[in-house]
Amino acid sequence: MSITDNQSQTTQRLSIQEVDPDAYKGMLAIEKYVHSGDLEPKTIHLLKIRASQLNGCAYCLDMHTTEARKDGEDQRRLDVVSAWREATSWFSEPEQAVLEFTEQMTLIGQGGVSDEVWARVKASYTDSQVVRLLMAVSAINVWNRLAISTHQTLPAL
Repeated sequence: MSITDNQSQTTQRLSIQEVDPDAYKGMLAIEKYVHSGDLEPKTIHLLKIRASQLNGCAYCLDMHTTEARKDGEDQRRLDVVSAWREATSWFSEPEQAVLEFTEQMTLIGQGGVSDEVWARVKASYTDSQVVRLLMAVSAINVWNRLAISTHQTLPAL
């Protein structure tokens, strides 16, 4: 692939926020809901990062790893999120449950969320928190699909 071909693939196709601010506001309302509860910010960051890894969304990975670092997340944990099963001592049981839950929700067509994973999440979170987790994973998957489909431009290095 030539540089020209690569540039044409990464040119942003449109800005949803500019074209239809109401559509963008709807997504922001879900984000506000997710962040208004009692889920730890580190948990939300981890699930957003894991879903974005699975979906291959560079824009969201850049955003959410940057936000996680600003909130005090350890860089080494961020470096191994995609291989969390090999670094279980670095992630709490609730975090591991959320990471697996995120994977199964993101890859929903591969069998859905298993009873085992559901039980692991329920062992660590209240029903209200589970609803927020469901909404958080759903929202990041929508954001990923929007960013990838529109070729959302990455901020400059």
